[in-house]
Amino acid sequence: MGWLVFAAAFALFLFTHSIPLRPPVKTRLVARLGARGFTLAYSALSLAALGWLIHAAGRAPYIELWGRAAWQNHAALAAMALVCLILAISFRRPNPFSFGGARNDIFACDNPGVIRWLRHPMLAALAIWSMAHLIPNGDLAHVMLFGTFAGFSFMGMWIVDRRKRREMGATGWQCLWTDVQRGPLVPTPRSWARLLIRVGCGVALYMVLIALHPAMFGVSPLP
Repeated sequence: MGWLVFAAAFALFLFTHSIPLRPPVKTRLVARLGARGFTLAYSALSLAALGWLIHAAGRAPYIELWGRAAWQNHAALAAMALVCLILAISFRRPNPFSFGGARNDIFACDNPGVIRWLRHPMLAALAIWSMAHLIPNGDLAHVMLFGTFAGFSFMGMWIVDRRKRREMGATGWQCLWTDVQRGPLVPTPRSWARLLIRVGCGVALYMVLIALHPAMFGVSPLP
């Protein structure tokens, strides 16, 4: 039954992340719920499906692919610190290359910030999160779980790039990305105070995730 529940949770997760976002379905849902209502409902449904999937992976039969070692938790913790920093720095920042950017009209190619290093910082954070959790979870169910998330992350980058190229035109997209790459390798923040606030939020998120991990997932991430 553990594998059946895991398969059902996986199917629901894939359903909630594909069908509601199809243009015909999304259009009807937005018309009924409104844009804000759709966002809230979709977020709640996605989180519920993700929670069930993670819980089902933990209850699936344990089939070991690789064993545990002391260094694995340290590697995962270091990677998660990077994830929290990326999320804090890139949240609601202008990014014309992604669907998640805010106020893209003020994006400056000569000072692109984190976009100089990562064209899709949110998806990159998800990929790092997935691969970081693969390291200490060497059983089949969790490898399938986090491996799929990592694959979705990289596929998502390719899909977003393809759509953005189509929207902006191949030449326009390439010219914009070339201009970004000509920017400073270490960008100068527009406001050091805001940067410190964002870094502080990243540190706070990191500490909260460590503190809540045992209650939410039944295991401490600390060595």
